[in-house]
Amino acid sequence: MSGLLALLDDVAAIAKIAAASADDVIGQATKAGAKAAGAVIDDAAVTPKYVAGFSPARELPIVRRIAFGSIKNKLIFLLPAGLLLNEFLPGIIVPLLMLGGAYLCFEGAEKIYHLFSPGHHDADEPENFVADPLHLEEQRVAGAIKTDFILSAEIMTIALSEIPDSTIWMEAITLAIVAIGITVMVYGSVALIVKADDIGLHLSKEGNLGLTRAFGRGLVKAMPGFMKILMTVGTAAMLWVGGSIVLHGLEVLGYGAPYHFIHDIAHGLAHSAGPMEGFVAWAATATMDGVFGLALGMILIPVTTKILLPLWKLVRGKSAEAEGH
Repeated sequence: MSGLLALLDDVAAIAKIAAASADDVIGQATKAGAKAAGAVIDDAAVTPKYVAGFSPARELPIVRRIAFGSIKNKLIFLLPAGLLLNEFLPGIIVPLLMLGGAYLCFEGAEKIYHLFSPGHHDADEPENFVADPLHLEEQRVAGAIKTDFILSAEIMTIALSEIPDSTIWMEAITLAIVAIGITVMVYGSVALIVKADDIGLHLSKEGNLGLTRAFGRGLVKAMPGFMKILMTVGTAAMLWVGGSIVLHGLEVLGYGAPYHFIHDIAHGLAHSAGPMEGFVAWAATATMDGVFGLALGMILIPVTTKILLPLWKLVRGKSAEAEGH
């Protein structure tokens, strides 16, 4: 009997350790996922455009295909690559994180630049020139998965940087939870967004109550404005998160003056805010990080369009020419 009781005690102790480990993993995954807010919001804001122009019957299947592609990006390619880099080249994580932050700044600034440029075309909006719907769907899905790969790389790198030092298995499980959780959240939201007008139209016609029909009509009218708000929030989040990542990376690499300058101003403003001190400090920091991100992005626009892209096209052209021979 005493042996059985001892065994039960051991099992209970192991269960407690397992439960504590599960709590740690979930807590770390939640914290790591929250840090990737800018890329997550941008992902949710951009993806609905890839479904535009298709019949309602194809909208959810297209979202599902993109979601599966996103899971593949995160779990098969990015998770192992991130773990290997973190294990064998940990010093490269911060520069990679800064590169992703700079990309967020560039993308956010480019959206603002095009918004105020005459005759602009939204870089995120897919072209609508393919006559064959099946061909167009394949093209849209492939383009969305490529865009997702970039955003997923940012999300996974940010998440990895937020996980405390632990075993590689703990990091892998945490990253997998982040990957699956964020994908479900993003593409579940996208599915609701792309079907909201159809739901509203159905309610406006088939609702049993006048209030239900009125709600349906209001939902249909509200969706275009909601999409504009979502894009605005996504752009602001990209600039804020991107600027914050670059500033924090500079501090880690020994160039902390801009980071500390913003920190000191924010806390100086918050000092006299009384019970709102925490919120004022966060809002001031986020605003200044966003302004820094916008300035950096505006600098990167000509660097990218005038130097990097022509070089990339030149390299690709020479590569294609070599393959032809």
